[in-house]
Amino acid sequence: MTTKQDVLSLIEANYSKLSPSARSIANYLQQNPLAIVSQTSAEIADNTHTSKATVSRFFRQLGYETHQGAKQAQLALRESGVPTFIEGSSLDQTAQEMKNLSLTFEGLRPEILNDISQRLATASRVTLIGFRNAYPLALHFRQQLQQVRHSVRLLPQPGQTLGEDLHDILDDEVIVLLGFRRRTRQFKHIVQALKGRNTILITDPTGQVYNQQVSDVLVCHLGNESPFDSYAAPMSLISMLCNRTFGFLGDSASRQAQDISELYEALDELEP
Repeated sequence: MTTKQDVLSLIEANYSKLSPSARSIANYLQQNPLAIVSQTSAEIADNTHTSKATVSRFFRQLGYETHQGAKQAQLALRESGVPTFIEGSSLDQTAQEMKNLSLTFEGLRPEILNDISQRLATASRVTLIGFRNAYPLALHFRQQLQQVRHSVRLLPQPGQTLGEDLHDILDDEVIVLLGFRRRTRQFKHIVQALKGRNTILITDPTGQVYNQQVSDVLVCHLGNESPFDSYAAPMSLISMLCNRTFGFLGDSASRQAQDISELYEALDELEP
């Protein structure tokens, strides 16, 4: 069966067809969704005053061959980016963030990061493209780069199509494409349209399917233990790339940052 629908949705859809014992299990799992992946069939049976055989029949009624199949479906759903509660409330958020950061930076080669930073510094123009959760990351990336170099743009612009902007790509332009799991259907077409260009993809492990179509792939780990993805690793990577770009640009970057700071003051845009 498909793993695109979570167990709780299937319980709701099939509730009217369940026996009284199966409804006891359904009620328990709806109130304790973590039990789907954290408890055995015997533990669920004990907590619902039913039997292991009843628990097994319950999951078969939902369309799974076994309870293990339901567990795997729930875990696969989270892996695809769907917010799903699979860990207890005792999750150590700090440890998880450190794990994501370590996995991310251990997998990135310093010479590749230096090469990309140099390209960001010397390109005639840098274009940043992001959709959904990747859009604010691209927006932040642009804001940082604009502090130190000219000709940085963000796509897509609100309410605008992309065709004319992608057609306007310059020969020595660098495109940074950001796309994390649950990407839009349009994403693969954009990758195809940019094939042969100097395109850097910042993504999670699922985005490696595009590694033959772009110049470089930078993989960031978002974690699976919490219901929602963490973007600490991609934000940290963006910070690193901007800092290294600043370093390559040197005095010209310092002058631009100073000029912008003076404009902030002249326009009275920032608090003192």
